[in-house]
Amino acid sequence: MLCKRIIPCLDVRDGRLTKGIKFKGNKDIGDPVESAKEYYEQGADEIVFYDITASHEKRGIMIKVVEKVAAQIFIPFSVGGGISSVEDMREVLLAGAEKISVNSTAVKKPEIITQGAEAFGSQCVVVGMDVLKVDKSDNIPSGYEIVIYGGRKRTGIDALWWAKEVERLGAGEICLNSIDADGTKQGYELNLTRLISENVKIPVIASGGAGNPQHMADAVTKGKASAALIASIVHYGEYTIREIKEYMKQRGVPVRLKW
Repeated sequence: MLCKRIIPCLDVRDGRLTKGIKFKGNKDIGDPVESAKEYYEQGADEIVFYDITASHEKRGIMIKVVEKVAAQIFIPFSVGGGISSVEDMREVLLAGAEKISVNSTAVKKPEIITQGAEAFGSQCVVVGMDVLKVDKSDNIPSGYEIVIYGGRKRTGIDALWWAKEVERLGAGEICLNSIDADGTKQGYELNLTRLISENVKIPVIASGGAGNPQHMADAVTKGKASAALIASIVHYGEYTIREIKEYMKQRGVPVRLKW
């Protein structure tokens, strides 16, 4: 079995690390560059960086901050926020990222997924999906709806249909975030995670709700995810990445320990 990945997420606003609950009430909690270096040293498998207001503000990503983070880490680095063209993707990759994450732009311009995959390879293209649980309907038979612009706009798009579509278009990975669970530390939305993971062949990263190491173990076992994205529990020093991985390894989950 492949090792399961633990991926700290750096949500960045105005060049500062920030965290909220269910996409609201974000607070400044530090320097993303320092945090990235610390998580790398603790044994993170990857780092994800999101410029969380770039798409809503219709501006490009803060490329200087991306460059500073990339200079501090030597593991895969995924960057998203405000990426709206192949040229933007190229700029982010040249700044030191290994992967580009598209979310709102992918919904508005699905062709960017294929364009990115053709230009840089599918392994470079991650599609972020922010998902809200809703009543099942003809338009949303799964009961999960795609939301864009940092949780500000509902789309009427069914999450399961969209996951299959982004795979067809050439995405190499999905980062699946439950808005309902985001920042709550009550655990991942396992029904959603399993639904998507079992219906696509590309890796799925579970996101939203991590509160303790058991939640991460559940995400990659019960939820069938390939990786677990974490934020609050490491940002606030409740656990180190080393502690999380040791816990998972003790319970039979294959993980990569740095030393």
